[in-house]
Formats: sequence, C-alpha cells, structure tokens
Amino acid sequence: MSSNETSLPALPDRIARLRELAYNLWWSWNPDARGLFRRLDHFVWDRLDENPVLMLSQVASERMAWAVGDEAFTSDYDRVMARFDKYLAFADDTWVSKNAPQLKDKTVAYFSAEFGLYRSLPIYSGGLGVLAGDHIKEASDLGLPLVAISLLYRQGYLSQRLSSDGWQQDVPAKVEPHSEPTEQMRDENGEPIMVELALDDEKHPIKLAIWRVQVGRVPLYLLDSDVEGNPEWTRTVSSRLYGGDTQHRLRQELILGIGGIRALRALGYDPAYFHANEGHAAFSLLERLREHIAAGATLDEAQRRVRGSSVFTSHTPVPAGHDKFPREMMDRFFDHYWPQIGMDRDAFYALGAHGDGTDYNMTAIAMRLADHRNGVSKIHGRVTREMWADLWPGTPVDEVPITSVTNGVHLPTWISSRMARMLDQHIGRDWRERQSDPEVWARVMDIPDDVFWAAHGARKRRMIDVLSERSRKKWITASYDAQQVLSAGPFLEANVLTIGFARRFATYKRATLLFHDPDRLAKILNDQDRPVQIVFSGKAHPADDGGKHMIREIIWRSRDPRFGGRIAFAEDYDMGVAALLVSGVDVWMNNPRAPLEASGTSGMKAAANGVPNLSILDGWWDEGWQEQPINGWGIEPSPLTGWEQDNADANTLYDVIERQVAPLYYDRDDDGRPRKWIKVAKTAMATNAPEFSARRMVLDYIANLYTPAATATATAITSEPALIT
Repeated sequence: MSSNETSLPALPDRIARLRELAYNLWWSWNPDARGLFRRLDHFVWDRLDENPVLMLSQVASERMAWAVGDEAFTSDYDRVMARFDKYLAFADDTWVSKNAPQLKDKTVAYFSAEFGLYRSLPIYSGGLGVLAGDHIKEASDLGLPLVAISLLYRQGYLSQRLSSDGWQQDVPAKVEPHSEPTEQMRDENGEPIMVELALDDEKHPIKLAIWRVQVGRVPLYLLDSDVEGNPEWTRTVSSRLYGGDTQHRLRQELILGIGGIRALRALGYDPAYFHANEGHAAFSLLERLREHIAAGATLDEAQRRVRGSSVFTSHTPVPAGHDKFPREMMDRFFDHYWPQIGMDRDAFYALGAHGDGTDYNMTAIAMRLADHRNGVSKIHGRVTREMWADLWPGTPVDEVPITSVTNGVHLPTWISSRMARMLDQHIGRDWRERQSDPEVWARVMDIPDDVFWAAHGARKRRMIDVLSERSRKKWITASYDAQQVLSAGPFLEANVLTIGFARRFATYKRATLLFHDPDRLAKILNDQDRPVQIVFSGKAHPADDGGKHMIREIIWRSRDPRFGGRIAFAEDYDMGVAALLVSGVDVWMNNPRAPLEASGTSGMKAAANGVPNLSILDGWWDEGWQEQPINGWGIEPSPLTGWEQDNADANTLYDVIERQVAPLYYDRDDDGRPRKWIKVAKTAMATNAPEFSARRMVLDYIANLYTPAATATATAITSEPALIT
C-alpha cells in the first residue's frame, strides 16, 4: 500500500486522471503524454523542469477550465489514457509472455546506486544511472517482471555552477519527495513501512523509509534514512549521491544492499533472481547469504543458491575505480554480521580479497557470489577477464567466466520527438515494437533527403535557441559576468558544422584533447569556407579536481579571441541538456584514452538521432563503427602512452576533421543540401539504432544471463556459465 502526501488541488473530473499519469514515468518516454502536461501551461512546465507533480499544484484554475472545454485537448487526453491503460493491463501480450515464458512469473530484483529516469528527478550522476534507468524502462516495455532498488537522495546529485574563473561549484540539488512522482509505502493501517539496519551500533539500528517511483510496469523503491527518531547524523546518510568520505560511501552501500533486501521482504517480494549493477550493490549478496543460513542452510548450500541466482555487471575498466574499504572500517560495521553468515573474520575478509588483500573489495565479493557476470562491451569484457583472472587461478584468461553484454539506450526516451515523428511517417509506427530489428531500420535509407535534413535542422536550431536563451538569462542575472555569458555560447550559428562533446568529466575521457595544438584548432574553427564550432558539457565528480581543471580549461579557451566565439560550454549537464545535444549537434565526439572507456552510451543516443560519431575506437564504438558504407569516423587509438599518445590522437582528430568531416559537411548540391553527409547520417541511424538499443541489450541479458539465473534458482544448484562471445 502506498500513500501520496503531496497536496495537489482537486482536478476537474473530466481530466482527473492526469494525477495518475503524473505518478507513472511512462509519460516521460511517450511524447503525446508529455504533450498533455505541456499544453496545460508550457511556461509553468518549462519553469519547473518538466515536473508534472509540481506542475499540477501550480497550474491556474483558468487553464484547467480551458483544458476541460477544449475538444482537441480532451480528445488527446482520452487517447493517451487509453494507451496508458492498455500498456498496463495486457500482461499476457508482452514480449516476455510470448517469447520468454520461463521468466513470466519470475521477478528479478535490480539493484543500482543511481537511476537516471528524467531530468526532474535528480537521483543520478551520469552514464551508470542513465543506463540503469534505460534498463528498467525497457524491462517495462518488454513485460519483464522486475523490481528495482536504490536510495532516495534528498540532495540529489550536484547541480553545477561555474565561477567566473571557470571552476565548478558543487551546489546540492534538492529532492523533495512530496513534490516528485514518489509515494511513501504504507501498511494496511496507513502506517509507514520501515526496515531496520544496524550501522555503527548493532543495539540501536536505524529505520529506513521506503518510497516508490512507478516506471511503467516496473516499481523502483528508494530507501530513505531521513526518518523521525533516527539519530541526527544518520538522517543525512542517504541524502546525497556520491557525497561524503569513504565511511559515508560504506554506509550508503549498506543501506542499498542489506537495507534493499530487507525492504523487498517488508514489501512482500520474493524475487527468483537478482541483478547487482556495479559493486555498490554487493552487500545484497551477503544479506541473501544471511537469509539462507537463518533458514537452516549450510554455508556451502547458501553460497551455491546465492551464486546461481545472481547476475553481476561491472562497468569499471580500471582497478582504482572499484569500491574498496579498509579492514578497520569494515570491522566496525561487520563484526556482528559475519557470524550470521557462518564465517569467521578471516573467511569474511577472504570473500572480499583482491590484490594485496588489505582492503575489502566490493567487486571481488560480487565476482565470488554471482555465477553470472558481465562487462558492458566486448572490449570491456576482455579487460574485465584480464583484471579479475586471479580469482580463477590456473584458468586461461579467455576462459575466465565473465561474458559481455554491450550497453544500449532506451530509444523511445532518447530519440527526439521531431525525429520520432519523422520515423512514424516514413518507416512506420511499429519501429518502437521492433526497435532491435535491423530490417525496420533499413527503411531509414529511403527517407527523402530533404525530410531527413529538415528534421535534423529543426533539432539543431532548437539546441542553439535554448543555449542562446540560457546565455541571455545569464546576462540579465547580476551574478554572472560578461565572460561567463560568452562561455555559454551566444555566438553559435545554425549553418556551421557543430561538434558535440558531453559526458562525465573524468580525466581519462580527455575532454581537452582538441586543445593539444591550440593554433591548429583555431585554424580549423575559423576556416573561412568550412568553419567548425564545438559545444561541451559535463560535470566532474565533486572529489575529482583533475576533471574540474579540464572544465576550467575549456571555459578559458572559450573566452580566447583566437577561437572566435566558436567554443561553448553548456552549464549544469543533465538528461535534459543531454537530450538537447545528442539530437542537435552535427557530429558526436569521444576521445577516451583506450581501453578505459568501458562502453559509453552518449554516442549511441546521438547515432539514434542521425548524428554520426567521430570517436576513438574503444568501448561501444569499436563495435558500432563501420567503414563501408560509412556511418561515422573511427579513430584507431595510438599504441603510444602519455603525452605521445595524446599528441598522436589529437593530430589524427585534426586530420579527420579537416580532410574528411568538414569537407563532407560543406559539400552541397544546388539546393544547398549535403547529400553525401545525409547518407552518412542515415547510415549512422540505420546501423546503430537497432544494435545499440536497450531492447537488444535487455534481450541479451534475458538470453545469456537472466534465464540461466532464474533456472539455477529453480534447481538450487549452480554451475559456471560457459563463456559467451
């Protein structure tokens, strides 16, 4: 049972179900549903970052009266609600019920430290969270029984504000659950459902409240330590994503893993199998061990059952990126716990040992307690097998039981409304149901060039208009100076080749690589016949000064007269800005230091919008790029290291932009259209959209990982999965 405590005004009976729609994020990937809220009052909608719950509390009664009396609005409302009801009601008409009946009645519990679902719910930081959000949206579309677990971060992730000298200021966001599509879970008596968890003191456990976000057919439950009666210091433990020190991170992962399992039990769930998305969720495996042992299983039996029914996905290609905690810290939190899982201290620490064994490694726990393991691209699968091969001593690296499932993106979320309308008209509305079918996407090549170019041009103008408006707002705000306005991109032009680079600012992603030779870059940007402009965006982790220095360098460069105002930085990167850029730029650039890009998904989103990639062949792009017919530009990473590698890769990028990309973009026919460029853009969409859709990704999980995990649960035995290539 749930309860919505948001104080919303009564809606007119004729459109009263807008409230119900607002509390199910199905609206976020259905443009017609989103359009209902926007049409009520687009000024309020935009001002509130497209938050329908807040909007319904602020729309004037006159607008509600207009909606009720407007025949076009009520007709569209009826049509949207009929689709919504059909989507939720027909459980026997889903892909899973027809094609994977073995999973129809088996629920998977999906744990992730973050979920990127929509811009107005900031409980994500970047690619990992957006990937998790896309995963559960696609599970909903396919009818895969799934329940998701994460934390309610009342301060969200950081909002980015850049100082006058370009340094990132980490401003906490604010998530007020009563103003979001979140509902607190309550029992039949209306009392909040709580679970208990020992943090520092076993004798005085804290209470965790549970909130639900409904994502189509999938419930996402968020755990919240800000509960009356908890010690003051505990009330902020789950307040901010990736905030605080190592001990704070450990407490959050205790809540996610152990608290998450207990929350599922309190809500009446008995999942058949479990999926831990990254090592943050590894404690969920320990809690399931404890459950089996409490029910009378031996440690060996408990381990077999947990391992057989567990899927673990690693996203991190470098050892330093995996969470680990010092033993003295673990002693404080777990000295009461390891006896409950049938272990002494040495056995407990052996479970999380890796490398020199001095720290407790979360990925090592998950690798040992989940039989079904994967990286997130073919290259990353190979890197992960090499990194963790020592857990299987004597096993050849190629036979280490870690497979790969390359990431994908939820196409209904990330293909812009403008491009989606074009696809509906020219390849048929069934592309959503058949989005992983290459034959459907082959029809893209038959879309008339003028139609395709006009659709892209509309998105590009929209992007530039929004960035210009953001610049204007900075100018009229006294807290921004003229230099900050200049950095925001007021001089961008719709007829200039535009390169986009937007992602988390980690140093290995080399956001400043194009500035390796400033004079050569200035020559490219200011070419009289073939000018180029670049839009950057992204946030650095609060503790990553290296990433923050990269942002500041870009800001400084954007103000350098040598570059002619052709460099812009879109502040406060989020899903809204991402959607604007991946569909609005002409080329998507990514230049990581190979092989450190586990997968990457922003380029997939760009390609699905007909935006070709210009990227180092690492992560997903090593699989996505094709030379004939060309669907973008793949840069072979230099085999050198350090500065020499940067120098070689930068010069290759300059060469490709000067000699291939810009000439192709500016090669126009008598009608002013770049016919050869349009063919590359269409090919990018036709080849990459089906292969790198979340539909294909989740189907791969079902075939290669979920079905074996669900079957192992039924038989209560496990075996090492065969390596799937």
